[in-house]
Amino acid sequence: MGAVVDAVNQDLNGSLAEKKPTVVFVLGGPGSGKGTQCANIVEHFGYTHLSAGDLLRAEIKSGSENGTMIQEMIKEGKIVPSEVTIKLLQKAMLQSGNDKFLIDGFPRNEENRAAFEEVTKIEPAFVLFFDCPEEEMERRILSRNQGREDDNVETIRKRFKVFLDSSLPVVQHYEAKGKVRKIDAARPITEVFESVKATFAPKNEKAE
Repeated sequence: MGAVVDAVNQDLNGSLAEKKPTVVFVLGGPGSGKGTQCANIVEHFGYTHLSAGDLLRAEIKSGSENGTMIQEMIKEGKIVPSEVTIKLLQKAMLQSGNDKFLIDGFPRNEENRAAFEEVTKIEPAFVLFFDCPEEEMERRILSRNQGREDDNVETIRKRFKVFLDSSLPVVQHYEAKGKVRKIDAARPITEVFESVKATFAPKNEKAE
């Protein structure tokens, strides 16, 4: 059984790497506006937006054994094992038929990052980092009130802490390689998108 699973995974990895997709990691604390800006990038630049959180939530909804395990970990504020998230991302990438992806909210930590590169053999073109003060992110999350059970002050602060402890080292890793595009995300949405467009537009060419 294990050999079959390994063969399937190998197939996933191989066919994905052959496509040489362009991958942009989108990182930022909860409430930094990643989702809104990803929607704009999709519209303007034709990327496929994959939210690690959405894929995990869809898996939970499916009621699978995997989904139950993911739900327990999210409730505890823990990070889901890399291989689980990577498998969901790979599947979504292959099914999309596109070759340009925004991967939002992943890698969550250094172990995620190393596992993604090792498993998929893909390095991101760059990392789009939405830099936003904690107070502003908290204000936004509480005011959006999407009915998500993890949108209460205590859980929000736990998520901030996890982000700072775990995700900032990923940003620093890619910063050392000159691959981070930092965006001041505390500004109004349209201003933020002007900065975002500049990072995606080909050199010397204005985005539409």
